[in-house]
Amino acid sequence: MNKTKDGTKINIGNVQEFGEKVGKEITVNGETVAVFKLSNGKFKAIENRCPHKGGPLSRGIVSGEHVFCPLHDWKVCLSSGNVEEPDEGCVKTYKVESEDDVVYIYI
Repeated sequence: MNKTKDGTKINIGNVQEFGEKVGKEITVNGETVAVFKLSNGKFKAIENRCPHKGGPLSRGIVSGEHVFCPLHDWKVCLSSGNVEEPDEGCVKTYKVESEDDVVYIYI
């Protein structure tokens, strides 16, 4: 772990451990997070709980920079955490980066 201006930088695995467009649930400092590797190679991380009924977003379908909740198909933006209208709500987002084949999250 390494403290930075963005929070504590934590190693969450190697790039190869993350499937493209497939969510991976991790727990860091007591927070359950859904981490996604997008088709463009970027990583995104959000709170792993849909604001509607608490569905596990890590099990949702990824399309572009959005994930669809597996319970009721709510569309959540992986960059902002906002739910697409007409639904309402948002989830916490986390900064994620990869460096030398290692993936880090900031908490």
